[in-house]
Amino acid sequence: MAEFSEALNDRHVAMIEAQPVFFVATAAADARINLSPKGLTDSLKVLSPTRVAYLDLAGSGNETNAHLLADGRITLMVCNFEQPALILRIYGRGRPVLPMDPDWEGLAAHFTLLPGTRQIFDIAVESVQTSCGWGVPLMEYEKDRATLVKAHAQANPAQWEALAATQIASIDGLPVRATDRYISGELPGTAER
Repeated sequence: MAEFSEALNDRHVAMIEAQPVFFVATAAADARINLSPKGLTDSLKVLSPTRVAYLDLAGSGNETNAHLLADGRITLMVCNFEQPALILRIYGRGRPVLPMDPDWEGLAAHFTLLPGTRQIFDIAVESVQTSCGWGVPLMEYEKDRATLVKAHAQANPAQWEALAATQIASIDGLPVRATDRYISGELPGTAER
C-alpha cells in the first residue's frame, strides 16, 4: 500500500543512500516525457528533509534542464533491488544550478565533482511516496561504470565547450541553460577554467 508524507524521514534517507541507481522523470507542455536512469556513487544527496540535489555530468542531451526551466516539476524514483522490497518517489520542483551561478559553490560543496560535471539539480521536495516494490527484481550491484568519467577526464575542454555552445535546445526545441565552463581533469571543490 502506498504511503505519502510531506518530507523525507530517517528511514527514507537510509534507503536512498543505500541505492547505487535512481531514476529521474520530467515533462513540459507539448514535449516528450523524459525518463533517465542515474548512477555514479554519491551523486544523489539528501540536503534536508525537504531538499535533495544530484550531480549531473554532460551527456547526450540536457532534457532535464530544459524541462525544469519550462515547467519545474520533477520526480525521482529509487528502488531497493535488495531486501526489503521498497520503492520511494520524491515529487518536487527543481532547478539547474550551473558553475557560473552565485549559489554554485555552496551546493557543489556537498559533492565530489567529477570530470564532465555540468550542473547540479536542486530539488524542493513537495511530497514523498513509498510503495511495496514487490514486483521489483532482486539484483546485486557490481560496480559503477567508469566510462563516462574516464571519457570526460580524457576530453579536450575546448572541444566540449564548443559543443555545449551549440546545445541550446532540448530535442523538442525548449531552451536550455548551458554552462560556459567545462569541468575536466583533477578537481578541487570548484573548477578553474
